[in-house]
Amino acid sequence: MTELSELRPKRKTLKRQLRREKRAAATRAKALSPARIVALIASLPLVMCSTALGVYIRTSPYPAEQALQHLVAMAGCEAAAKVGVFEVREGMAGYHASNDHDGNGVACEVQSNTASLVGAEETVQAARVSAPAAGNTERRSIGNAKFIRP
Repeated sequence: MTELSELRPKRKTLKRQLRREKRAAATRAKALSPARIVALIASLPLVMCSTALGVYIRTSPYPAEQALQHLVAMAGCEAAAKVGVFEVREGMAGYHASNDHDGNGVACEVQSNTASLVGAEETVQAARVSAPAAGNTERRSIGNAKFIRP
């Protein structure tokens, strides 16, 4: 009888160990599955962008809404107009020197954008009228762009 009573505790511990090993193997298989690894890698850009955006909002000198408008305005005047940023003065949220084409301290001016488009059309029409004849290799320019006619 002593032998049987000694075997029972060993048997219970062996069963427990087998259950633990099975659970550990299942957990490892689940954690290292190719689908899970691909999903985690695919989610990295989203996590990085959201983290960077959060850091930008927290470290920006502007309130959260204005910080986002300032960030969007960096893409250009068209993007700034979509978020409601028009004619921003230097030092305000949404002002970027790249959006201030005439350098007067006001970015994304409504009238300067339309005036520059009209001016560009007039320049193109003037260049068409004064274009050199075919076969001539003179240089001609439209705005700041220079072309050589073949």
